[in-house]
Amino acid sequence: MDVLVAQQINALNGTMVRISCSFTSCYRLDPTKFAMNWTYQETFNDTEEMFMTFKNKITPLRTDRFGDRVKFAGNLDKNDISITISDVQLTDEGIYNCYVRNPPDRIQGHGVIQLSVVTELPPPRDSTIAVAIGASVGGMLALVILSMVVVKCVRRQKKQELISDEQKMEEEGKTDGEGGTEEGTKQL
Repeated sequence: MDVLVAQQINALNGTMVRISCSFTSCYRLDPTKFAMNWTYQETFNDTEEMFMTFKNKITPLRTDRFGDRVKFAGNLDKNDISITISDVQLTDEGIYNCYVRNPPDRIQGHGVIQLSVVTELPPPRDSTIAVAIGASVGGMLALVILSMVVVKCVRRQKKQELISDEQKMEEEGKTDGEGGTEEGTKQL
């Protein structure tokens, strides 16, 4: 059994956050045998505090820390046991563990998520300079390519004219040398 989680999640204080946890199993989920637990701990050294469980049904455990702010947001038919926390608080920061047991799988799945709560979002990146530089470089490349195409076309045109002129001269030379008389060499 494999458990799939994001190892690090950032949440803005006062908003809602989804903490995703899904699993893969070789066996189909049987609700009578399936078990799931969600726990919270402030640091890796602290004791885990269980706040949600599944044993025949989803049971959120009311805790002082979360009250009724934690909801099951997954879909057991899709092996998704995600949760949401509404009105995220600075005290919600910590380590979230999702445990999954799906007999006859012998291995219990375990996912660990580090939730960080921030008071403000980082400022958006100003990409104006990058766009201007990219556009300038792109424009220069386009001009270079265009000038190369024009030069090649002009050279090809001149080459065609030279070939055409040489062919005309050869044809004129053939007619003069095949029996035509030139003015300075009349026979008597």
